[in-house]
Amino acid sequence: MTTIPATPAPYAPLAIPERTPDGERRGTPDTARGTGPATRRAELGAFLRSRRERITPEAVGLPPGLRRRTPGLRREEVALLAGVGVTWYTWLEQGRPINASVQVLDAVSRTLGLDRAEREHLYRLADMPAVSESDTCGSLEPEVQVILDRLDPLPAGVYNGRYDLMAWNEAYASLFPNVATQPVATRNAIWQLFVTRDCCSVVVDRAGELPQMVATLRAGFGRHLGEPAWTEFVRDLSAASPEFARMWATHDVARPGNRLKLFHHSAVGQIRTTSTSMALSSPPETRVVVYLPVDDESRERIAWIRAHPEAPAVAHTHPAATSG
Repeated sequence: MTTIPATPAPYAPLAIPERTPDGERRGTPDTARGTGPATRRAELGAFLRSRRERITPEAVGLPPGLRRRTPGLRREEVALLAGVGVTWYTWLEQGRPINASVQVLDAVSRTLGLDRAEREHLYRLADMPAVSESDTCGSLEPEVQVILDRLDPLPAGVYNGRYDLMAWNEAYASLFPNVATQPVATRNAIWQLFVTRDCCSVVVDRAGELPQMVATLRAGFGRHLGEPAWTEFVRDLSAASPEFARMWATHDVARPGNRLKLFHHSAVGQIRTTSTSMALSSPPETRVVVYLPVDDESRERIAWIRAHPEAPAVAHTHPAATSG
């Protein structure tokens, strides 16, 4: 049987092609190029071996035994502890093109003692996007809120890849009360923009902003194909907003970035800002967005609404003159 080293030598192929039972080679083209499913399966096998070899039999209540030729656990021991078939687990390490369920990967993850980052890596290598919602919604470090508060009076908030608002400062709440005051289920910037009537939104250039946000959401959706939370969010918003459904159907994609954004507050008028997006290391795909005023007048207006949070952000009618 061909043995694949856990750490390939420099310039060596990522994996040695496996043979099927009838002798046919597997995965040679993709593996040789370093791309495609064969390479991902080879990386998966190497990753599982490295995690298996770091666990001693004593650590999981097994006798050390004699003539143990491999460090850590044997394949059959991992399979036994995880409650999966030995042949199936062996094929998984060998990079065979087999399908792994969420439940089986969870069992292997627990047996190997994987932490959160390692578990996410395992799912990616196994081409298994359907991770439960409880595992994809991490909490922010408390220092993030301290930073947001120090940025006040600059409006600042933290969004995840789905535009859920995870944290914000008082200046943000004064400028965007229709988002910050929502319950958790609907505390989402893109949801509020599409379900809020034009007359009741602080965003001036909806025709320019909304397609950009939908394209950014679409790019994030591609990284979460099959995840129930993402699928349900897009389905529900499409049902609630035909406008969103039309934009979603274009399949446009974009990345977050710095943009000029105009807002209209009913008490002070137009506010011109540059939105600056900065990625956080944890949880994955979260970012801080800070709205920087581009002129003294906008800066003074932000300071005023911060000092008067009781002033309504929107009136019953949206002034047509601000649409430009």
